Amino acid sequence: MKQPRTARLYRMVMPDHVCPYGIKSKWLLEREGFAVEDHHLTTREETDAFKEEHAVKTTPQTFIGTARIGGYTDLAAHFGKPVTREGTTYRPVLVLFALMALLAIGAAHLATGQWLSVLAAEWFVSFTMVGLAYLKLRDVESFSTMFLNYDLLAKRWVPYGYVYPYAEGLAGVLMTAHVLDWLSIPVALFIGTVGAASVLKAVYIDRRELKCACVGGDSNVPLGFVSLTENLFMIGMALWMLAGWGR
Repeated sequence: MKQPRTARLYRMVMPDHVCPYGIKSKWLLEREGFAVEDHHLTTREETDAFKEEHAVKTTPQTFIGTARIGGYTDLAAHFGKPVTREGTTYRPVLVLFALMALLAIGAAHLATGQWLSVLAAEWFVSFTMVGLAYLKLRDVESFSTMFLNYDLLAKRWVPYGYVYPYAEGLAGVLMTAHVLDWLSIPVALFIGTVGAASVLKAVYIDRRELKCACVGGDSNVPLGFVSLTENLFMIGMALWMLAGWGR
């Protein structure tokens, strides 16, 4: 019987802290068929001594044979696994759009008995507005700071950066319920129009490369198509309801 390959793993396992990347490294090694010699670093002093001895800045550290592979990200790359890198990505907003679409379809099916309907399309837009507002409101200070990089109104009136996510969320909730249309329609139309104009100027006229605040202040989503789509959704939804087609 073929013996499993062996790897040595050094990770922090302390009474008040167990390193999550160490747990993931052990799981990945075992998944790849390695027998793991699991060495626990149980104190800060022991951890610091290990780092100094091996001239590394972080733990966990994995060794296969005489080669040091590195931390969890290095280990994942060693096995050819997808590795999250810093840089621009559309993943957060694509995941949000997909989940909101599925949620809207499911909710509309419960309400109408149809998988595809006008109501599902309406709810997709309004649910997405609420979801995007939530992401901004996780850290409204960071959002408002990033927003100032390109929004035309926020540059002239700083409080608008704080008001925007609340206005987007409120409009989304009201549009979902089809209540207080006199409030939700002008709010969505206003913030959508200002937002679309701001993105068009910053990206397509000034040719600036900026990060989009659409999914929060910690976003790596590039400003451009996604933010423009968000704003066009709001404009379209407002015009749809204004024309009375959603009734």
